[in-house]
Amino acid sequence: MAEQRDSWKNVVTVAVMLCLVCSILVSASAVLLKARQDANITLDRQKNLLLAAGLFEPGDPPATVGQVMQRVDARVVNLDEGWYADDIDPESFDQRAAARNSATSSAIDPADDIAKIRRRSRFATVYLVTDGDRLEQLILPVRGSGLYSMLYGFLALGPDLNTVVGLKFYEQGETAGLGARIDSLQWLAQWGGKRVFDKSGRPIILVVKGGVFPGDPDFIHKVDAISGATITSSSVQDLLHFWLGDFGFGPYLQRMRKQMSEEN
Repeated sequence: MAEQRDSWKNVVTVAVMLCLVCSILVSASAVLLKARQDANITLDRQKNLLLAAGLFEPGDPPATVGQVMQRVDARVVNLDEGWYADDIDPESFDQRAAARNSATSSAIDPADDIAKIRRRSRFATVYLVTDGDRLEQLILPVRGSGLYSMLYGFLALGPDLNTVVGLKFYEQGETAGLGARIDSLQWLAQWGGKRVFDKSGRPIILVVKGGVFPGDPDFIHKVDAISGATITSSSVQDLLHFWLGDFGFGPYLQRMRKQMSEEN
């Protein structure tokens, strides 16, 4: 009987040890997988940021992303104050999480919420591409509600803080073949060279149906909408107007222009 009890004890001991070992292996694998997933998400976001800036091409090897990102200086901006929040580390700052936190975000009045995001983080990360002390591009994160999904992207502006270098959406769930074409190279190619502000500094970029023609006096401010995706196209216009306006990066851009004019 004693031998039988010892045998059962051994079986139970081995089973418990196996469970412990398996749980440790599963936990370790989950941690390693999460780290790899986070790294892939960061790499994808950086690639799309550089695509918007024209500093990376779709066929370029991913290994070059890190090299090109050395030219990019990430800074966190306090949107309410219109200037940098140097006490916040851009590497660890999560704008989406901040927008969900009532302590770091603000509810938007429906009358002003043309991007349909409901809450806006009080802080946002901007990306400055420089050559020495000279600003070459400013890349702004933008988001807004489309027809079926939230659209997340980057808008790259030239050194005049008005001329579009590029626009790139890195996350969206619009209708395949229609609204999802906001991420097509053909449609995005229209944006380069367009100007987003009028002479008074008011956002004026327009996404219009029916084509855009060189003879139009507002040609420089217009982009042709996607056929069959009117709502998604209008959503792109609305989210850009929001983020370039007073509730987005408008105060920051005004202060940047003032500083640049004083330096010149």
